[in-house]
Amino acid sequence: MHQIAQDLNDQIRSANPYIYELLSDLGRELYYPKGILTQSAEAKQKAFRFNATIGIATEAGHPMYLPVIHNKLSEFEPSDLYDYAPPAGKQELRELWKEKMFKENPSLRGKAISLPMVTNALTHGLSIAADLFINAGDPLVLPDKLWGNYNLIFGTRRGANVVTYPFYSEAGELNISGMKEALLAQKAHGKALLLLNFPNNPTGYTPTPQEAAAMVEAIREVAEKGLNLVVVSDDAYFGLFFGDSIKESLFGRLANLHPRVLPVKVDGATKEEFVWGFRVGFITFASEHPEVLSALESKTMGIIRGTISNVAAPSQTFVTEALKSSDFWPQKQEKVEIIKRRALKVKEILKTERYQEVWKEYPFNSGYFMCLALKHVEAEVLRTHLLEKYGVGVIALGQSDIRIAFSCVEEDQLEELFELIYQGAKDLEKK
Repeated sequence: MHQIAQDLNDQIRSANPYIYELLSDLGRELYYPKGILTQSAEAKQKAFRFNATIGIATEAGHPMYLPVIHNKLSEFEPSDLYDYAPPAGKQELRELWKEKMFKENPSLRGKAISLPMVTNALTHGLSIAADLFINAGDPLVLPDKLWGNYNLIFGTRRGANVVTYPFYSEAGELNISGMKEALLAQKAHGKALLLLNFPNNPTGYTPTPQEAAAMVEAIREVAEKGLNLVVVSDDAYFGLFFGDSIKESLFGRLANLHPRVLPVKVDGATKEEFVWGFRVGFITFASEHPEVLSALESKTMGIIRGTISNVAAPSQTFVTEALKSSDFWPQKQEKVEIIKRRALKVKEILKTERYQEVWKEYPFNSGYFMCLALKHVEAEVLRTHLLEKYGVGVIALGQSDIRIAFSCVEEDQLEELFELIYQGAKDLEKK
């Protein structure tokens, strides 16, 4: 093991041994090398005559560029587009995102968190968490209503033992007791990674304030019984809250909850700021020990340096400029309101009595999606029938569920969409 990695491990272990026990074998080996990037950063500060360290080409004191590319980007300085970004991301963007997190999450006030590190959107952030904390056989606990890519990120890549529990109880409520039981069943293993995704993909559900308090208390009780927990909040659809849910991330309520609990927030501009193709995400840790936060940041930088080196600079610049603009918040709210109106329209449409003959809707109050549980036909059979006969695309999940993204259907077209889904189901019932 490299000495730097050993020093980081000692730093974590002396501050909080439970966090050290949560690290995977790879997580313990990781470190940020004092190599070319470190020397280049030092030269950038002190080399006042010539800086011959970094692997870019310059011209007249600026990064070299092709006019055919820059002509359409001329509002930006070449150095903001063509130079490498630091492995942890552009400092200004990280500070702006942290400021935004505290503004939008009141429960974070007074809590100690790391400066968010820039990732190549949320999938990359989740894979960093998997690398840091998952060994083959370690339990990943999450609900049965889940984003399928978790299986690749944590299961296929890192060999996690995927443990699911029913997302909804038989009464149609958030199944907090099921979550707690699934966690307690891992006690003999000593550690687990709990993945929370709110607003949930695929159901579009976020806990109410009462449910959120009960979830946090359940996690605290599990930790009290001796299970070390990494709790990852996948906040991909953060801010899209339309009903009776909490209006912030559970990350703030979990911060400093218990020495055995390490909260990790994975979020990003990708969906929050409607810039899907920019691939700008963030990973943030919470700990009352500065030594732990510093060491985890160094290990995360090591992963980034050893995989993608850094996230694209232009995307970070574009998001930075947006966050600094006085137009950012009103423009964002305008788009959120459009999606909210679509969600409320869906709720209105689903009150149609005859629709209850063919499906039952799962509760939803946020995000991009909602799900229907089909009563008489198989989800995949309906999906292909809708495509072939009506030109309608939905996502089939398991035997009986379909996911509908109301986020990408105009409000005045939603009635037709659900009528066609209903008609497709009735077609199949007649066969």
